[in-house]
Amino acid sequence: MAKFGIGQAVRRVEDRRFLTGQGRYVDDISLPGQCYGVTLLSPHAHARIKRVDVTRAKAVPGVLCVLTGADALAEKLGSFTAHLMPEDFGAPKGHRTFQPVLVADEVRFVGDRVAFVVAETLSQARDAAEMVEVDYEPVPAVVNLEDAAKDGSPKVWEDCPQGNVGFRLMFGNKEATDAAFAKAKHVVELRLENNRLSPVAMEPRAAIGDYNAAEETYTLYTTSQNPHGVRMEMSHIFHVPENGIRVIAPDVGGGFGLKGNPFPDDALVLWAARRLRRPVKWVASRSESMLTDHCGREMVYYGELALDEHGKILALRARCLFQLGAYFVGAGLAAGAMSVRFIPEAYDFQTMHILSQGLFTNTSQSGPYRGAGRPEAAYFMERLIEHAARVIGIDPAEIRRRNLIAPNKLPYATPTLWNYDSGEFQRLMDKCIELSDWNGYAARKKASQNAGKLRGRAVSYYIEFGGIFNERMELRFDPGGTLTILGGTHSHGQGHATVFAQLVHEWLGVPLQDIRYVQGDTAQVPIGRGTYGARSAVVGGNALKVASDALVAKGKQLAAAMMEADAADLEFEDGQYRVVGTDKAITLTDVAKASYAPMGPLTDKFGVGLEASGSYSANPPSHPNGAHACELEVDPETGEVVIDRYFVVDDLGRVLNPLIVRGQIQGGVVQGLGQALLEHQVYDRQSGQLISGSFMDYGMPRADTMPNVEAELEEVPCKTNPLGVKGIGESGTIGAPPTVINAVIDALSPLGIDRIEMPATPLRVWQAISRARSAPAAQPA
Repeated sequence: MAKFGIGQAVRRVEDRRFLTGQGRYVDDISLPGQCYGVTLLSPHAHARIKRVDVTRAKAVPGVLCVLTGADALAEKLGSFTAHLMPEDFGAPKGHRTFQPVLVADEVRFVGDRVAFVVAETLSQARDAAEMVEVDYEPVPAVVNLEDAAKDGSPKVWEDCPQGNVGFRLMFGNKEATDAAFAKAKHVVELRLENNRLSPVAMEPRAAIGDYNAAEETYTLYTTSQNPHGVRMEMSHIFHVPENGIRVIAPDVGGGFGLKGNPFPDDALVLWAARRLRRPVKWVASRSESMLTDHCGREMVYYGELALDEHGKILALRARCLFQLGAYFVGAGLAAGAMSVRFIPEAYDFQTMHILSQGLFTNTSQSGPYRGAGRPEAAYFMERLIEHAARVIGIDPAEIRRRNLIAPNKLPYATPTLWNYDSGEFQRLMDKCIELSDWNGYAARKKASQNAGKLRGRAVSYYIEFGGIFNERMELRFDPGGTLTILGGTHSHGQGHATVFAQLVHEWLGVPLQDIRYVQGDTAQVPIGRGTYGARSAVVGGNALKVASDALVAKGKQLAAAMMEADAADLEFEDGQYRVVGTDKAITLTDVAKASYAPMGPLTDKFGVGLEASGSYSANPPSHPNGAHACELEVDPETGEVVIDRYFVVDDLGRVLNPLIVRGQIQGGVVQGLGQALLEHQVYDRQSGQLISGSFMDYGMPRADTMPNVEAELEEVPCKTNPLGVKGIGESGTIGAPPTVINAVIDALSPLGIDRIEMPATPLRVWQAISRARSAPAAQPA
């Protein structure tokens, strides 16, 4: 237990096969008779389809079928829609949309799917797709988020009663907020943008569809974080029961929320396979991914903060515009809701009034991206409080210290309906400041000045939630005494095969090498919710504890019978049942082996086999939190930003594996730095064409972008779940963007620059510096 149990830095058991090229991804799979599909995508941001002619495409050598939106209507295939609408939890009614597998009447973004061509080879399918003739009638489009909010702007959906408004959310009390602002000593305001991001998982989306005509069953191999959710949606698309569909999600090369919901491409390969009675494979190119994957993050916030003479927050006002894209589908509402509900962060104030609108535009749909609303809210609040500190002349760290929730106020109910159960927010921020050698900053700044560079620093705080929905985990011994975990979560880089094995090893005493983890196959795992929202340790881990306790209790009855003792006289410890007060003992593994005896009184009485399942619901969730500190240099001649030092202090409750946790933190920080400095999905404002559709134009963080991230782990146990865990998968992504941008502004502040939007590319920084140098001294830059 001391070497491989809870809290130990066990190396990931999955890594050997990944590092030696033995991983098995969807594109590694080839089925007998497999053919290949290519999707024809709309070149228009908004247009009516007048005619689709597939005659020439069908005549291309090797072509097996060409499917259109008219075919989908004729076969009465279902459509994709939102899982949750605002009216489902008492908010004003939203505008529900339906995304077909192929569009028959009106395309609404560049990349909308119009036809699906299947051929013997991929090159034949590509050639044939170019032969599909589509007569489009372009109509006005709206691309920019603020344009979509204006009266009279082109409508994405003609039947939407509120223009382009897909949903509306409100929190707080307007009258109380207005009163607090009226008596405030200081009022500061700020407009902020969260730049639109593409998830760019290392492995693009891919799918293989197979159909068994004899049994009338479907098998889908797909890049999914949530295979059981995919099965449910495919059952709705094809109007068949879920037990007629098998979904297999093998190794998945990154998800980040992108692969939490299915896309039309998953349905297309199944549909084509049913038509042809042959397996059909589809794999997105990187540019196709950029066009058709859902986007993340894009928002505009207009914020105001009211403070007293000591810098204590009295009230907050905000108006928020959230990007929905062309379709309101899947978990599209998740980020929109979280981007509002986490605005208060870990700060102690109750008076607020927040209005948020989800807006349709003629761009690809929005969906969850690592953090899903929490990074947007943290960026807004941390930029706003930093701006307030500068405007009213308080040290940025001190204004946070004065406003962070004190430990004696926990549990703390926020005005956006969260309940924080635990945390030591001020202490963690001060520890991060100490870790970063805050007091040595002046000497480092002087050295930067001597080298002709501008130096800046910042500290930020974040809080989020970890764990959503319920989960089921199963433990099953085989006749040889080895143990299998059947997990309803889905690991696509998180290390579940290692961490879940550590938990079971600790609780049951089964050797780590005798524990196998099975996931991602709906024919093997009865039910699961997948992995997203920092839920796996919180929900999956606690469900596994319930299963382990049930297994021990079941095994105790068998052990008592085997040792001819009363079950009440047995204790279980270190993998053994022992009769209290004696040296009489038997291992759990031996009990498991005996449970599979082909005959005898033991199996006659207790049945064959030793297995158990457990369920757990994350209600309420956990609340991971922490502080980030950053120091960076700006080259005033080129605008280049170089991050010199980066520090994180995270409270994630009980730490299950510190090695994996630090890896999660570093990966999250990388994505946060990418948003802050490089990444931006850009559409032409007039034509709606994506102009950042490849890595030639879409900037990605690389090794030379990354500083050494020093991470300290604080264990403040969560009080709302038995394991005391809080989750860590998204934390780095939440804290990094505001910390980096606040540090950039600190570096530029001697020039009078008090704001800059993400990403802070060299060009954008250089332009800000140039404007500041040329601006009259009396005017702000």
